[in-house]
Amino acid sequence: MLLLCNYYLTYRCNAYCEFCHFGTHKNFKDTPYVRLTDFENNVKQLADLGVKFIDLTGGEPLLHKDIHLMAQFARSFKMQTSITTNCLLYPKFAEKLAGKINLLHFSLDSPDEEEHNKSRKVDCYKSVLKSIDIAKSLGEFPDILFTVTNETYKKLPLMHELASSYGLVLLVNPVFSYFGNPGLSDEAIDYIEAHIEGKLNIYLNKGFLKLRRDGGNDIHNPKCKAVSRVVVISPYNEIILPCYHFGNERIPIDRSIKEIREMEKIKYYKSMEGRFEFCKGCTINCYFEPSFAFPTNLYAFASLSSKFKYGYQKLIKQKIQKRFLSNRKTN
Repeated sequence: MLLLCNYYLTYRCNAYCEFCHFGTHKNFKDTPYVRLTDFENNVKQLADLGVKFIDLTGGEPLLHKDIHLMAQFARSFKMQTSITTNCLLYPKFAEKLAGKINLLHFSLDSPDEEEHNKSRKVDCYKSVLKSIDIAKSLGEFPDILFTVTNETYKKLPLMHELASSYGLVLLVNPVFSYFGNPGLSDEAIDYIEAHIEGKLNIYLNKGFLKLRRDGGNDIHNPKCKAVSRVVVISPYNEIILPCYHFGNERIPIDRSIKEIREMEKIKYYKSMEGRFEFCKGCTINCYFEPSFAFPTNLYAFASLSSKFKYGYQKLIKQKIQKRFLSNRKTN
């Protein structure tokens, strides 16, 4: 059952993060932007195939001048939309995006300005704080996305404090071992787990921690559903298999997506999801989040409590706050 589309609007980025490769990879600097007509055609088809969530991603997704139109179009098909941004361009798009993004994530790597800017290799700390103020003035409640590494995990309490001071949820995003980055150490996992226990305004899929403790994906008993539950579309209007990070195959969208999904090639990748040699030890959050969407294994069960807590924060608590703010303005 397809749940999620990771739609790469461009591979270009205006930051150069230490734990990522988009801004530093020379081949990405001149990649195209998704054409709006292709996007609309594909989203219509994805909706018919049952896709409920679409992540408008990159690179830096706000580099695409039509992102607000794309978000609005996806929402017209009842899709839940998400964007993660470094906030350098958010002030420019804030009003256009207001009300169109279900899950708006602002990346912040440290409560310390110098450390955050060093990690991103661009001065964007102040842009994040400015963007939070702008978003809240528009009735938006962005999450603060903290990509936690072995160097920054002890900043978690201060990051939680910062997010709470704005009445926002802190999303703890454990770095995964890819692009030359080491995975989280056992010490870091222990520290993170101890801090998040019983605390509000903080979300971490506990299935991620269990997966890391178990050494990542087991190719002999895989839990990955990167092909059956996720479709990945590139700026070149092609489907990437089995996932973006280990894209071995690219299929041009030159026929209906339904036809492509029925190809023998797709069936092969479904049968092999999580079983390739390169899948050994994988902990890539983008694909294990939807893989743990249903309580069919221990990792999915480990995810439940954290998902319920996040749902309470986003669907209940923040809606009450939004209504309160709206009433204050009208009175």
